[in-house]
This record gives sequence, structure tokens and C-alpha cells, in this order.
Amino acid sequence: MRSLLFAERNVKEVLRDPINLFFGLGFPLILLILMSAINSNIPAEAGNTMFEINNLAPGIATFGPVFMSLFSGMLLSKDRTSSFLMRLFTSPMTSANFIMGYTLPMILFAICQSIITFFAAGLLGLTISANILLAIVTLVPTTVLFIGIGLLCGSLMNDKAVGGICGALLTNVAGWLSGIWFPIELVGGRFKTLCQWLPFYHGAQATKDAISGRFNDILPNLAVVSIYAVVIYIVAIMVFRRKMSSGK
Repeated sequence: MRSLLFAERNVKEVLRDPINLFFGLGFPLILLILMSAINSNIPAEAGNTMFEINNLAPGIATFGPVFMSLFSGMLLSKDRTSSFLMRLFTSPMTSANFIMGYTLPMILFAICQSIITFFAAGLLGLTISANILLAIVTLVPTTVLFIGIGLLCGSLMNDKAVGGICGALLTNVAGWLSGIWFPIELVGGRFKTLCQWLPFYHGAQATKDAISGRFNDILPNLAVVSIYAVVIYIVAIMVFRRKMSSGK
């Protein structure tokens, strides 16, 4: 109950900043429409399939949760640098209550974001099927991963630093290394190896597998993302608990 009450407060905090909320929920939609328009102007004989809606929609949906990292990190860092968390540290809330209170709203926003993205993709030609529900489920580990990164940064940095790391840097890293904008096979070499060792590429692949019905390939990709998510989330909890015990 304490976690839910704290989560409700955090939902209200996010909703108080409509510009960031619109950017987080609407920017993937803008990208989807823009890339679809580009694809429609590519000659069919060019043989490009990267921006076809079946590949584009799951890629954009996987990219969207990166903004949950920014939301969670900014919210936590602002609470840390104000007297708000200091007062709450004297309450019966545990570190688990705090972490869940920050996490639950971000998962909710990420689900809303993915629903909006896939709904718009349906209008642009994506086949509406039960695979979309499976794709939304596959996005949960990726969302938890990004939330964990945000909570870790928010526990260590001020809001300006979080904005730089989780905003500018992480969005570019996640976008380029996930194979959303171009097939990593086009670059190959060490770049391809790096992408395959990191979770971003596997998160995008799992969602694409769900949409395409390649069910046997989903779990191996999700396993990589889940391992990264669990490790980063545990580290974020440990760092937050240490900050909580030190009163910082």
C-alpha cells in the first residue's frame, strides 16, 4: 500500500510536466510517421525493408521506453536534491517501497506508449493481431532495464547530469546499438559484435520476433535483456539503499 501511494504521487509529478510527458509519449509516434513517410518514397526496386511497418513499428516501440529512464532518473534526482526524500526517510517506508513507487508508474507509462505506437502502426498498415499483445509483453524487460538505468543515475547524479546521461547519451546509444535505424549486419565487424553483447539489440529483436511470429527466437533474446535488467536493477537498489542509510 505504501508503494502504491508513493507511485500515485509520482504519477502526479510526471503529469505536472506536460511537455516532457508529450515528448516521451509522442516522440516515438512522430518517428514512426516520419520513417513511414520516408519508406513510402523509397522505390520498390531498391529492395529496402528496414523501414517497412513490420520492422519499423517494433523497433520504434522498443526505442520508446528509453524515455522512462529519463523520467525515473529526473524524478528521483529532484527528490534527492530537495528535502522531500529526507522527510520520507523518517517514515516507515523501506527502500523497496521507494523503488517500487518509482518503477510502477514508469511501467504504466511505457505500456501506454507502446499501445499508442502499435495503434498508430495499425493505421499505417501493420496487421492487427494477438502478436501485438505478445510484443507489448516482450517490452517489459526492456522497460525495466531502462528504469533501472534511470534509478541508478538518479541515485548518483543531480537532475542536470541525469538529463545529459539518460536523455542525450542513452537515447543515442540505445538507438544506434539496437539496430533500429539500420541493420547491424551492414556495418559488421566489431560493431556487430558489440551490439550482440549489449541488451538493446536483443530487446529490439525480441519485439520484432513477436510481431513476425518467430516465437522460438523470443526467449533467447529476452534472456539477454532480462539478465542485464536484473543486474542493473539490483545495483540501482543497492546504491539507493546506501544513499538512504547515509541520509543523502
